[in-house]
Amino acid sequence: MKLQILSFCVAFLVCVLLLKLLIPLLVKLKAGQTILQYVSEHNGKQGTPTMGGIAFILCFSAVTLIFCGFSDTTVNVTVAVTVAYGVVGFLDDYIKVRYKHNLGLRPYQKVLVQLAIAVAVALYVWRSPYIGDVLNVPFGNTVISLGWWIIPFVVFVYLAMTNGVNLTDGLDGLATVTTLCYLAGIFAVVYCDMQQSMQLGVADAVQRQSNVLVCIAVMCGALLAFLLFNCYPAKVFMGDVGSLALGAFTSCVAIFTNNTLFIPVLGVMYVVSCVSVIVQVVYFKLTGGKRVFLMAPYHHHLQHKGLSETRIVTVYAVVTLLTAMLLLYFGG
Repeated sequence: MKLQILSFCVAFLVCVLLLKLLIPLLVKLKAGQTILQYVSEHNGKQGTPTMGGIAFILCFSAVTLIFCGFSDTTVNVTVAVTVAYGVVGFLDDYIKVRYKHNLGLRPYQKVLVQLAIAVAVALYVWRSPYIGDVLNVPFGNTVISLGWWIIPFVVFVYLAMTNGVNLTDGLDGLATVTTLCYLAGIFAVVYCDMQQSMQLGVADAVQRQSNVLVCIAVMCGALLAFLLFNCYPAKVFMGDVGSLALGAFTSCVAIFTNNTLFIPVLGVMYVVSCVSVIVQVVYFKLTGGKRVFLMAPYHHHLQHKGLSETRIVTVYAVVTLLTAMLLLYFGG
């Protein structure tokens, strides 16, 4: 555990330094966020620097490889996938900033690239002797095997999580805090798995799980540093470069430890964001313009109901932490 604590502290300090350098650069380059006109509460945020996710991606990649080296394939793939999705988000952000509007890559372009990455990772999972098609079941000590169905399942998870985190990134600190709480939960789950592996004397599994814990600790340290600049009122936004990378990373640490089924529990607020948008769109089309929510995703509905940004962020954090605690208590 000392290694994880040390990596967390190093990541925090490195990310603070990177943000101190990055934010003035983004301001100088006029890389400001273009605010959607129909989100009137956010008019004052026009021009706030975006693409701050570059800092925690660089920090995570460098610090993780320093502490884990290049010998663990799982770590290498986690870093590569996180960076790959970050690049997709960067291209989307760059187009928005360059042409001063809120439309970046076309939806089909983003989906195709994300799909290609997800398929590649799914094939890796299927062929990996350490991961395979086995899934741990929450709230019990059982496992299930999906066979080749693990491939479309993993693809779905990546697409759902990257878009879930992206949709949750709508208020100052919301995606950052929600992801920190999610990662705290998955850290506890993987730590329990590692303790079980130690009792069984499976040294290889212990080492792999320890490295995954380092990955999570590093990302938590980087995100905590980012939160100093991203909490209300935000001095920088993570942008799609950050939210897509986080969606990929949160998927990796669950999938690569066979805890994919824990995602909808620990990531319940991501699910809320996705479901609220789907319900809103479907209901709008079926009823000829009527709405279930004042605005989707759900955090914007709460904002229109009069809740402050800080209160909404607190609610999302508390719900995520409570679900994590319930999961661990009832046999996660």
